[in-house]
Amino acid sequence: MGSQVHGTQEFNKAKRAEIKFSDAAMETVKTIISRYPQGKQKSALLPVLHVAQAEFGGWLSAEVMDYVAEVLNIKPIEVFEVASFYTMFNLKPVGKCTLEVCQTSSCWLNGAEDIVRYIEKKLNIKVGETTKDGMFTLKVAECLGSCGTAPMMQCGASFHENLTLEKVDALLEKYRSEGRLRSYTDLDYQNTL
Repeated sequence: MGSQVHGTQEFNKAKRAEIKFSDAAMETVKTIISRYPQGKQKSALLPVLHVAQAEFGGWLSAEVMDYVAEVLNIKPIEVFEVASFYTMFNLKPVGKCTLEVCQTSSCWLNGAEDIVRYIEKKLNIKVGETTKDGMFTLKVAECLGSCGTAPMMQCGASFHENLTLEKVDALLEKYRSEGRLRSYTDLDYQNTL
């Protein structure tokens, strides 16, 4: 397998040999795969990628994508095509908390741009960057489906709506004090209004 299968990521064969789901994650993956008909395990790709991203530090390296392809018995390019299409998958290292601020019409009209600029200033990063301590990455997202409670931001599985600068401060402090990776597979998600 070459780097052309994984875009600009280089593929390290030795590193790939070390990639393996924990027992708990593998059980979750097996449960996900069992939801689909025999021979249709490719249908499990999206939820398995979420598990992989949570399991391997919040992003999908070339080696992790190759491993997912092996687990699902599909081609590595099929994994890369999906992982590179959806913005919820990270193809480079990110912070423990990826802050995704919606920038679509309702959020924009209700101050999302001000929220983004505030976070940039507060964390001393720009959109697409990660704080020096590796805690936060800031992204903008297209419609996160909360137009009636705009502006909003997602961090892992949690939605934070009707954002104000004060709410942003409280959320940043909360996530910093927890100090852990937030992912789309979090079972302690919350939606705050």
